[in-house]
Amino acid sequence: MEPLLEVKNLKTSFKIGKKWVPAVEQVCFHVDPGETLGIVGESGCGKSVTSMSIMRLLPKATTKIEADEIILNGKNIANYSDKEMAQVRGTGIGMIFQDSMTSLNPVKTIGKQLDEAFIVHHSCDKNEAKNRSIEMLTKVGIPSPEKRYGEYPHQLSGGMRQRVMIAMALAQNPSLIIADEPTTALDVTIQAQIMELMKEMKEKTGVSIMLITHDMGVVAEMADKIMVMYAGMVIEYATAREIFKDPKHPYTKGLLASIPRKDKDIDRLYTIEGTVPSLTSMPKGCRFCDRCTCAMEKCRNEQPPMYQFGERSVRCFLYEDKGGVSDER
Repeated sequence: MEPLLEVKNLKTSFKIGKKWVPAVEQVCFHVDPGETLGIVGESGCGKSVTSMSIMRLLPKATTKIEADEIILNGKNIANYSDKEMAQVRGTGIGMIFQDSMTSLNPVKTIGKQLDEAFIVHHSCDKNEAKNRSIEMLTKVGIPSPEKRYGEYPHQLSGGMRQRVMIAMALAQNPSLIIADEPTTALDVTIQAQIMELMKEMKEKTGVSIMLITHDMGVVAEMADKIMVMYAGMVIEYATAREIFKDPKHPYTKGLLASIPRKDKDIDRLYTIEGTVPSLTSMPKGCRFCDRCTCAMEKCRNEQPPMYQFGERSVRCFLYEDKGGVSDER
């Protein structure tokens, strides 16, 4: 099966003062048709920068995006012009942003914002666009869709606004949806409803999903494969089953150990000591070495490659002599 999206060696740098500083680098992954890929890691690990780089939504003046290839539906979009990327956004890739209140235009009605997708990309007249917009609002479970169509974002609850964002992402029948922290700032009950809605939409339309989150519980429920990021690099990549059953990287193990569990009665949750290094002060060697309980001298001086174990991979020197094949050989 050919991947729907394949990203090869993505590197994104930000201009800080007079220097270009890498925010993400050596990022390689793929998403198959109908698959959900979960991208996890702490804040500042490069999850959102990766998705915004693929969509080319970062400011040009202060951002440099490079990649060997970004293949979407068999076409390399890495060097597409702004005009070509405008067509990819929506029709090829839809996006659900984490903050619906700032992502929706506060001075336009929900209907007008949904209509634009149909008018611009499908050349619909206003009446047809309105009918299709109301139909989309109905599909994502918004009550009284005709009424909501004429309301402004501030008149809707957070859960309803996020449903509108999903409707907008699905409006142009994209083959892939990037969902960036889609349940942020929603209460637990609404979070569950939004996740259930995304699963329903995936089953009905066959759309692939790139789900960006720091919530391992959400990933466990939604993802087929998981990509763990740390300090701008991919450090582990495997199926969800493999990650939860047998995590390999010390950082992945720490993330899983910090999840509350019903079957264990403990007084205090596990925490990973320290913080993610800043862009301007990355360690010389492994980026996790200052927080890692397994760090060796080699880790402090050399950047580990990705070691392959069949379909899964891990960036850690602990696996140098355990049968893994380095991506640098």
